[in-house]
Amino acid sequence: MSTSSTTQPATTVPDGILIGHLTPGTAAWEEARTGLTITATEIAAVVGLSPWTSRFTLWHKKAGLPTAPFEMNPAVEWGNRLEDAVASKWQDEHPGQLAAPAGTWRHRDRDWQRATPDRLLYPQPASEFDVPEQATGLLEVKTSPFGDDWGPSGSEEIPIYYRCQIQWQLDTLGLDVCHVAVLIGGWDYREYTVAYDEDDAYVLRSAAEEFLADVRNGVRPPIDGATDTYQTIRVQPDGLEDRDVEIPAELAARWDAAYRALAAASADLTQVRGEVLDLIGDGKRAVCDGRRIAYRTVRDGATYSLQPYTSSKDAT
Repeated sequence: MSTSSTTQPATTVPDGILIGHLTPGTAAWEEARTGLTITATEIAAVVGLSPWTSRFTLWHKKAGLPTAPFEMNPAVEWGNRLEDAVASKWQDEHPGQLAAPAGTWRHRDRDWQRATPDRLLYPQPASEFDVPEQATGLLEVKTSPFGDDWGPSGSEEIPIYYRCQIQWQLDTLGLDVCHVAVLIGGWDYREYTVAYDEDDAYVLRSAAEEFLADVRNGVRPPIDGATDTYQTIRVQPDGLEDRDVEIPAELAARWDAAYRALAAASADLTQVRGEVLDLIGDGKRAVCDGRRIAYRTVRDGATYSLQPYTSSKDAT
């Protein structure tokens, strides 16, 4: 089996300026992604479609205010570890194509528009001495535990937040097509093709420009129900003063109502978990019309936990 190339050709693309091949986590890499810029991994948060970052949290990050630190999790770790393997599989399936590391780019006219695609695609050189210069497209590599929101291989049905990311990358570099390779559940390999959509790109650019203007003008987004929004609010205060803070009566009423609803929902959840576990018995999974609902884990022969099959947060 071939391996994905680590060659970094002297690339030209229609609209992109190469910032560099930066190592994630380094100061140079962070500098290329911070400040009043929008990267491909951030654009979904700008339009409120990211499952990982809220618009509220991204605003605070761009404004230079505290946010909760990123915590590596197994999904992200293994997504990163498997990237080369999945890219290698795509290249094996497409003889004559070279998938090479892309580096970090900015748009030639919009310095704030940034992107770091997984791979740039070139025609395979005739020999090792030939260096391709003109990229023909992008390759994005993903992993997913359960394949939520991923359609049949060969379709254009991919998660909406990845579609935002891809349109932003194509718009930044001025390319027309992105191929997507995804490994689902560790064994289900699928491919997709996403074409550049000028209208979608315009919507994303306009939203990004409006968002950056709000950052410059100190116009904070409203508080939403995302967990990371709460974590961002949690890290804003510094210190503790022994004083009372008056809050509006409407907010206090919502507080009371939410906690009453939580107590009721907790009781309902405990009941439904008991009913599902009772039906599973000594089985492993609860399913309904082929859809996995929950799974049972066991220690020392007895039930240890009952876990839901929830909508996954796909890695990378």
